[in-house]
Amino acid sequence: MHTPKTALVAGAGGFIGSHLVKRLKKEGFWVRGVDLKYPEFSETAADDFVIGDLRDPYFCRSVIDMRFDEVYQLAADMGGAGFVFTGENDADIMHNSALINLNVLDACYKRNVKRIFYSSSACIYPKHNQMDPENPKCAEDSAYPAAPDSEYGWEKLFSERLYLSYHRNYGMEVRIARYHNIFGPEGTWRGGREKAPAAICRKVAMAPDGGEIEIWGDGKQTRSFLYIDECLEGTIKLMRSDFTGPVNIGSEEMVTIDQLAQMIIEISGKKLSIKHVPGPQGVRGRNSDNRLIREKLGWAPSMPLRKGLEITYAWIKEQVEKAKR
Repeated sequence: MHTPKTALVAGAGGFIGSHLVKRLKKEGFWVRGVDLKYPEFSETAADDFVIGDLRDPYFCRSVIDMRFDEVYQLAADMGGAGFVFTGENDADIMHNSALINLNVLDACYKRNVKRIFYSSSACIYPKHNQMDPENPKCAEDSAYPAAPDSEYGWEKLFSERLYLSYHRNYGMEVRIARYHNIFGPEGTWRGGREKAPAAICRKVAMAPDGGEIEIWGDGKQTRSFLYIDECLEGTIKLMRSDFTGPVNIGSEEMVTIDQLAQMIIEISGKKLSIKHVPGPQGVRGRNSDNRLIREKLGWAPSMPLRKGLEITYAWIKEQVEKAKR
């Protein structure tokens, strides 16, 4: 009888991880999910889901107890600007995420797991290349000399090097993607760790028609946002390619935060005004540079931002209404 391929998803209780589990199940994989928590918004699709702390090397080795065909390491201490840029969570971010990566990689090495995917971030790019909101430089080879704008970015950069050194020294097939602002339904939308698209969708959904929403900073900072389905497509394409990375997985459709807000307001059908308030905002400009992914994988994300926002806004509006009840 044909035995299904096996995958382990670390961080399977999170937004990207829970979607990735569903995707792998559709492909016929047997999937084990691991996280500190179950997915918040729907039942996990994993065959086996283990609650536990990957900062603990013993727990880590207990869940990586066989030679998985594919391991996806998405687990991290994670959040949007309100979590990453205040400075209050720096020690936790560096300590927790680095420990998880050290443990997962070591456990995979000891089980002779060959193929492991690591989700890095656009936050590793040097701050000085992202001062001009019109013209950020985020080509993969611009990462060095390193100068990320946050400890979150520094930890991601350290971990990229950690994975690459296991690749060089132990022949492990590591795959590294630098994610750029992934969004979509079933992502965190309140509580302080949510990212800009979800936060703005929530504010718009909660605002009365004719009211106003608050945006951090002057609203002229630029970003690109990638819909979850495209993120999964790129992740799986990279995992099964012969390219190690690091490579950007992001959209090249750059918008200002004000434009993002206007788009969501239009989708909602409300008339709302924007009030700019002081708040953490990160670099001035960031956008995915997709030249390398096109060259190496013959693919790049193409879904228009608005289409992803329509789906996401509808889902968050529903959550807001549920919460009211």
